[in-house]
Amino acid sequence: MKKFFVIFFINFLLIFLIGCTKNFDGIYIDNGKKLIKINVEIADDNEERMKGLMFREKLDDNAGMFFIFENEGYLTFWMKNTLIPLDIIFIDKSFDIVDIKNAVPCLEDSCTLYTSTKPSKYVLEVNGNFTTKNNIKIGDKIITNRK
Repeated sequence: MKKFFVIFFINFLLIFLIGCTKNFDGIYIDNGKKLIKINVEIADDNEERMKGLMFREKLDDNAGMFFIFENEGYLTFWMKNTLIPLDIIFIDKSFDIVDIKNAVPCLEDSCTLYTSTKPSKYVLEVNGNFTTKNNIKIGDKIITNRK
């Protein structure tokens, strides 16, 4: 019986911890003038990161996908089967924006690769031209707000 409770407790703890990683109230970008809130979906495993925003026909104005990687490094994205233009915001382990790419849809086999110019641990994808409209630039800070 004691073994059952130990196994139950460990499983409960793992489920709780995994759930917490996806429990964001949103991502905020501090552009030096204001905080811009973005409601995000979290992509923190290989399957979610590979699918990304493929096949989406639209994305709400202040919505996006926040990609979390295990290690910091030069990250490469592409727009295969992505139907809408996106801004790809590369973020380092200190939550500083280190690069921004304006990416266009690709429905062919040969797609442009978008690689960060500096090591990144996180990526935020938002609607195309979102960074221009909101005066977001390299050096701005990302703030995560967990519930």
